[in-house]
Amino acid sequence: MNYLNSKPINDGFYMPAEFSKHQATILIWPTRPGSWGKNPTDAQNAFCNVINTISENEVVYLLTLKEHNEQVKNIFNDNKNVVIFQIDSNDAWARDTAPTFVTNDKEVRGISWNFNAWGGDFDGLYADWEKDNALAKKLCDTLNCKCYNAEHFVLEGGSIHSDGEGTLLVTESCLLSKGRNPELTKTEIENILKEYLSINKVLWLPRGIYNDETNEHVDNVCSFIAPAEVVLAWTDNKNDPQYELSKACLDYLENTTDAQDRKIKVHKLPIPDNPICCSEDDCNAYEFEEGEDVRNVGDRLAASYVNFYFCNNTILLPQFGGENIESDKRAIDIMSRLCPNHKVVGIDSRAILQGGGNIHCITQQIPKGDF
Repeated sequence: MNYLNSKPINDGFYMPAEFSKHQATILIWPTRPGSWGKNPTDAQNAFCNVINTISENEVVYLLTLKEHNEQVKNIFNDNKNVVIFQIDSNDAWARDTAPTFVTNDKEVRGISWNFNAWGGDFDGLYADWEKDNALAKKLCDTLNCKCYNAEHFVLEGGSIHSDGEGTLLVTESCLLSKGRNPELTKTEIENILKEYLSINKVLWLPRGIYNDETNEHVDNVCSFIAPAEVVLAWTDNKNDPQYELSKACLDYLENTTDAQDRKIKVHKLPIPDNPICCSEDDCNAYEFEEGEDVRNVGDRLAASYVNFYFCNNTILLPQFGGENIESDKRAIDIMSRLCPNHKVVGIDSRAILQGGGNIHCITQQIPKGDF
């Protein structure tokens, strides 16, 4: 085990931007009935579309449980860019349970945070998260990648977003939630992020996406597409509960600067015009464990196009279909205009949304470099 107990203070390692070059992407095969249903076929098909698209641009490390190892090997047998590792997990949210990777532009290292299922005993989403919490260490060991021990601090990868130049986006609603690090002050939390990620300035957005069960991760509401340039989930409908949340974020961004003292250019990326809610059939498809958060008929899902993923020269953009076909097309048009050097690929991700997140939530990038 290449486990580093020292803090990465002033050692030259920093968290690069997601739009910088990757060597690989991590995903976890979805099987949990409480997220993906008693029959996870739709979710697995959506994951396959994500994996196959990413593998055209970079290597995919796909983690599976022992009982699904042969099934997954058979599916990706002909794809040489998909490497399968048998590593236990409780669910398939690689963004939050895989390591956060940092680099000195030559070597890549991982960070293992403390994962407690988005809130632990206070408001966590399932009762047993032991395998998820051990995943980052096991993967770094498998990759022979040095790993910083940050297990004194509860953090998920979806709650942070770096511009690669010293600025980090977070949300107050998540990082200051009582289920994360209630013994720490806002300043103490900020200092830990600065230490481990080599960040100079943390931008504290007040809120995230309405009804986001992660306490409103930043990766669902706001994302860097370039230094000093972000897309922000938006709606013009003042009667939509998302309006006040997005407006609060816009007001904040328009009145702050990044670590380089640059004003931040904000592009509005509208959420689907028609809210996506759990149907009776959706709810009947789940099989929840004791202590697991449940869904009810009519619950609004946290649908956002900001939950996209950069993989080298491609952007994987969520698509929801149904009543939101025009919204889907609008999102592709906006992202294609904002990121002309990237190919924007729409991925039908309604089945991923049903699990509680989207494309960004199920992926974790490894920047280019050596382990």
